[in-house]
Amino acid sequence: MPQRTDITFEDFQTYVAQALETLPDEIKAMMSNVAVTVAAYPTEAQRQSVGLGPGQALYGLYQGVPLTQRTSYYGMVAPDRITIFMYPMVYHHPTPEAIRRQVQKTVLHEIGHHFGMSEKQLRDLGY
Repeated sequence: MPQRTDITFEDFQTYVAQALETLPDEIKAMMSNVAVTVAAYPTEAQRQSVGLGPGQALYGLYQGVPLTQRTSYYGMVAPDRITIFMYPMVYHHPTPEAIRRQVQKTVLHEIGHHFGMSEKQLRDLGY
């Protein structure tokens, strides 16, 4: 499938921002010490951190300490990071609307990790 060239990085950042804006206020209030960023592609180290092989796509990545694992000793640490990767999504989804839906799903998936959900739990929920 050819890569879409009509979706700009700024468009994609807007899709991520819109996905975050749709979160319920209760969820936004519970998110703690986490930054959401956009990158064009995952690095090789990021791909390896989740055990991806050649040809496997990575749409998003949560790096940090999930809320369920934080103890009273948690503090003075850099924010957790959720990174949403543009080009793997753009390559696999043919329309702006399909990309927007996948961004929403990926943002929710990575936020689920921030809240301590496992990969299996998130996949069972359809994320």
